Amino acid sequence: MAEYLKRARERTAEDLSQVRDTVREIIDRVKRDGEPAVRHYSQKLDRWAPRTFRVSEDEIHSVRKKLPVSMVEDIDFCQSQIRNFAQQQMKRLIDFEVETLPGVYLGQKVIPVASSGSYVPGGRYPMLASAHMTVITPKVAGVSRVVACTPPAEGKGIYPATLYSMVAGGADEIYCMGGVQALAAMAYGMEGLSPVDVVVGAGNKYVAEAKRQIFGDVGIDLLAGPTEILVIADDIADPKVVAADILGQAEHDPNSRQCLICLNRRTAEESLQEIDRQLKVLPTREVAEQSWSRYGEVVIADSREEAVTLSDRWAPEHLEVQTKDWRYFLENCRNYGSMFCGEETTVAYGDKTIGTNHVLPTRGAARYTGGLSVGKFVKTVTYQYATRKASLKIAEVCERACKYENMLAHGMSCRVRIEKYANAKEAENEPAD
Repeated sequence: MAEYLKRARERTAEDLSQVRDTVREIIDRVKRDGEPAVRHYSQKLDRWAPRTFRVSEDEIHSVRKKLPVSMVEDIDFCQSQIRNFAQQQMKRLIDFEVETLPGVYLGQKVIPVASSGSYVPGGRYPMLASAHMTVITPKVAGVSRVVACTPPAEGKGIYPATLYSMVAGGADEIYCMGGVQALAAMAYGMEGLSPVDVVVGAGNKYVAEAKRQIFGDVGIDLLAGPTEILVIADDIADPKVVAADILGQAEHDPNSRQCLICLNRRTAEESLQEIDRQLKVLPTREVAEQSWSRYGEVVIADSREEAVTLSDRWAPEHLEVQTKDWRYFLENCRNYGSMFCGEETTVAYGDKTIGTNHVLPTRGAARYTGGLSVGKFVKTVTYQYATRKASLKIAEVCERACKYENMLAHGMSCRVRIEKYANAKEAENEPAD
């Protein structure tokens, strides 16, 4: 039976009624008034009122020169990894056609959406990787128009590195505007900005609620909450590495969640001690310590099977496995956003550099969905055609199926074909191309 050395504090349900009302008010005003509403909220909330929210071509073309060469090279490296993996994913989403019965042909086509909007959060840190993940992925999927938005940095415009990341990622239009008003503008349009079909990207609780409210009018990726990490470790795990990985996620947000599942007591106890040691010198201690003290937990599992059960119940955004037999967990764990197998990979790699997408499910959503991928930006549609002889066979069964459900007009659409194709010679005719 699992033994907890440290338990996370129980989360109390947050009253979001005021958030919902505020978001609804902003969205309704942007839908009604367009850019003047965006300008009102931008000035009020971000102290930002530029002549135009769209980033100019001059700014786009000059931004690279504002960055150190080493930063540009690193951004380009990260983007090449993300682009390559997305391309590999895209190759595996294929069109096909199959003859399921003599004369019956069914097919699948993978069609990209026409446009998407990428929201890149601002806030505590410049989120370069968010630009990589949400701009490159739709471009690889074949989206012809990708709009990118991000809030102004301290009322002074876009961080140059964030802007360069958007540009290098392939954004077709870039706007310096943030928060609910930015999501509403992408979803419903404003002067000079046509609505998009899908909106993706992370943000605070207001951004999450905005995505909830615009869903249906546009597609969204998922409703992300504070970041999470769960580490499964055994006696080969290095407590210093385990502690560093846990604190790497704890620094994101005071509400971030962390869990360590150990298969032996020594690793659990030494990792706890190491976390305390590293916290004392961590530059981002102010945030990480709050997160770890409130929402960190350490548990000792009796077996690999129990570790899998505990992990799947948690359904973490990020799952690290630092054990001698990590493939066992790769084969048996079912609920996670992305798995980092062995000490040689870490969540930071996935967040920034290695190539997998870092927009992942949180708050247990990994039970029913994966993270952002090229699949979010394409529609898998189907088609069918048949010879007249095959159509006659299908129609006879389908007419009866329609009657079972008392769908009589449906049945008539079958009957007219039965009557037309009943003549054997007529039924032999192939459909026109």
